[in-house]
Amino acid sequence: MSIKAMLALSDGTVFEGRSFGAEGETIGEVVFNTSMTGYQEILTDPSYKGQIVNMTYTQMGNYGICEDDIESAGGPKVEGFIVKESFDYYSNWRAGNSLPTYLRNHGIVGIEGLDTRMLTRHLRNHGAQPGIISTVDHDIESLLYKVRSAPAISELDLITDVTAKAPYNWRERVWRWPEGQTNMPAGEAGQYKVVAYDFGIKLNILRLLADAGCDVTVVPARTPAEDALAMKPDGIFLSNGPGDPEALPYAAETARKLIGKKPVFGICLGHQILGLALGGKAYKLKFGHHGGNHPVKDLETGEIMITSQNHNYCVSLDSIGGSVVLTHTNLYDGTEEGMRHRDLPMFSVQFHPEAGPGPNDARPLFRRFTELMDSCR
Repeated sequence: MSIKAMLALSDGTVFEGRSFGAEGETIGEVVFNTSMTGYQEILTDPSYKGQIVNMTYTQMGNYGICEDDIESAGGPKVEGFIVKESFDYYSNWRAGNSLPTYLRNHGIVGIEGLDTRMLTRHLRNHGAQPGIISTVDHDIESLLYKVRSAPAISELDLITDVTAKAPYNWRERVWRWPEGQTNMPAGEAGQYKVVAYDFGIKLNILRLLADAGCDVTVVPARTPAEDALAMKPDGIFLSNGPGDPEALPYAAETARKLIGKKPVFGICLGHQILGLALGGKAYKLKFGHHGGNHPVKDLETGEIMITSQNHNYCVSLDSIGGSVVLTHTNLYDGTEEGMRHRDLPMFSVQFHPEAGPGPNDARPLFRRFTELMDSCR
């Protein structure tokens, strides 16, 4: 028997649907994702901490859940999940669980059966905003009071919830047929020693760094720059992560001490942190970029890449001044998607070259990082 569920946005818009995950109540910033596949990677992407994700594609769960494809340890990081139609049965030889069961096992509240395209249009017109999903409270006034009383995502340091608790070494490589998931051979070290700051790092980033020949040590977000440099790395990596970069002054201060000392590569939140470290300003997009189909132009090669994206904030490169060069732009809205320093070994991108699940157009950026480390030896 289906259980009634309600979704209420802070502007008073209310949707009614059915529960398909855990029973209960959850609050988060409601955003939409335009990917047709990859719901498992989306659910486990730490960058979605603090957010409720609405999928624009109509059917979710067809291929189940495969544990080899998760993007973070400990299960989903989203606050809630919204779909038009979910499937409790699946067809996939690699899968070991269904989407609804996976959500229930991890306590993630989901709602289905509402008009997700109407919700998407509303978010496009009025912007991403706080929302609440509840299977236990169906009183509209009560729901609106709760969601309007919750702190804004810009007021929260969400990194604390998703960063590593202690440093660790990473050795797992990208899944390949027919070997499956493999690790670097015992006793084999990567050619490049990399310290990766974990602001909510996706596992496929680590897999691709390992594939590129990197010996990766992942460190917690608040690791002092001095400690990272004491490890004598060939390069520093700053990861993706959730929330407003201006809520993380400690991260920008750490990055400021690292720039110029070692080659630095940043992705998504890591890109934003580097921008702030150089004196720039961040601004919030109306409804963000979330999906696996965003075209980006490399301004230095003219190449057009289809990219995976997940961010609500951008860095205004004009606010940094002449020390950096704009390297990539989004062809949907012209926003900044990448930069490099004119004089120092540092570059970063706003999109996700590790994809997970795809597309893979931007993966060569990991090779660019190793080439940069080579040039600075």
